[in-house]
Amino acid sequence: QSFCFEQPTSHETNNMADEDLSAEQLRQLLKDAELRLKAAKGRRNNQDNVLQSIPQIDSGKSVTPYIQRTSQGAQVDPSHLVKPEERKLANGIRRVEDPVAIKAKAAEAKKTTAGSDWYNLPKTNLTPELKRDLQLLRMRAVLDPKRHYKKEGSKPQIPEFSQVGTIIEGPTEFFSARLTNKDRKRTLVEEVLKGEKATQRFKSKYKEIQEAKTSGKKAHYKRMKDLRRGKKI
Repeated sequence: QSFCFEQPTSHETNNMADEDLSAEQLRQLLKDAELRLKAAKGRRNNQDNVLQSIPQIDSGKSVTPYIQRTSQGAQVDPSHLVKPEERKLANGIRRVEDPVAIKAKAAEAKKTTAGSDWYNLPKTNLTPELKRDLQLLRMRAVLDPKRHYKKEGSKPQIPEFSQVGTIIEGPTEFFSARLTNKDRKRTLVEEVLKGEKATQRFKSKYKEIQEAKTSGKKAHYKRMKDLRRGKKI
């Protein structure tokens, strides 16, 4: 048996070289594709991490739909038809009150205070201390003659609603305008008596009144005689 070996032509050699280059290029393309796939996967992982790091915003309580699906078809939720307050009143026991008694109770409560327009001043609780303080207020023109006050009627009127309070000086006021706890008294009478010890105004006023009363009487003429004779009184 004989064999025959033929030398490949130049055209066949070029085709084989093209086939080898194509395989090399294919491997390179596959390698590049694998690298791109890994890079894309890494980017997706980074994006997932970024999304996980962003805090989720709570949208709040979801709105319950009015219509619900049941086996019998679409039905309206009965809890949305009536308000909870009205449902509670409907299910509970209603208390019936007499309207006349309600009006009488409201009128009695209205009499105890002066109303919201007057800051709900309570009814006057006339105590002996408060009565003396009110008398001093009526005689305030005598206590301070340099001030002029509006004259009141001859019949004293006690206010129906009143309240007694204490004025507390603020920190912005000068120290001379403040009262110490030692100088502060419980009632107006005590404060007036304390001021009288310092001014002696009541004593001098009483002396003036007595002189006016005794003017023209026997004691007055006797006093005038003694003054003429140079006697000391």
